[in-house]
Amino acid sequence: MPAQGGLQLSRFPHVSEARTRAHLLLSERARKVHATIASTTARPSRNLRWRVVDIVVAAVLGVASGVIFWAWGLASNPLGNLFVLSPGLSGLLNGGWLFAGVLGAIIIRKPGAALYTEILAAVVEMLIGSQWGFSTLISGIVQGLGAEIIFALFFYANWRIGVVLLAGAGAAIGGATLDITFGFYAGQSAGFTIPYLISSVVSGVIIAGLLSWLAMKGLAKTGALSRFASGREAAVVDESAA
Repeated sequence: MPAQGGLQLSRFPHVSEARTRAHLLLSERARKVHATIASTTARPSRNLRWRVVDIVVAAVLGVASGVIFWAWGLASNPLGNLFVLSPGLSGLLNGGWLFAGVLGAIIIRKPGAALYTEILAAVVEMLIGSQWGFSTLISGIVQGLGAEIIFALFFYANWRIGVVLLAGAGAAIGGATLDITFGFYAGQSAGFTIPYLISSVVSGVIIAGLLSWLAMKGLAKTGALSRFASGREAAVVDESAA
């Protein structure tokens, strides 16, 4: 004897067809929802090759930063008088020469961006008339490497604020180490070098790290970075918050 459910379906075929259509419709909708979720959550492929726009924008950042470096060098002499009684704390001024590489890296987001931007800024500062002459370029190379190494350790895939602050510290460690080993402060006692290193790192974290991060966010909100991942990322955040 056939089951009661089978008997009912045979008596009312239109009910069976309606259920089948409903099942197919729900399956199709579920498939579309799954495809949508997969497309929105999948990580986009990263292109680490430099484009023309990357080179141009990094160059603009480097030149502008070089002018700021030069002006900061002029201001550093009178500002340095504030640390006469505690000269090791003069490292607090170093952040003004460290931000170019960090800012260039978090905007361009390509390997070598930190080094390229920091070196270009140092070259511009030197050509304008830096009081430190050719050593300005050496400092730019070392400071740029300090930031570049941090981004490389994260495989140029993590651009969160914590990594940016570390990059500022990395640039500061590179620059301060150069200063106390081969630079103007070579041969100083530990009473000077330790406070100098610590104050340089603090300055690097705040000026080169935090301020660069805020500058990037401000530029992204204006739409100026729409051709970069940094600008598109900020736009997505704004849309989700709206």
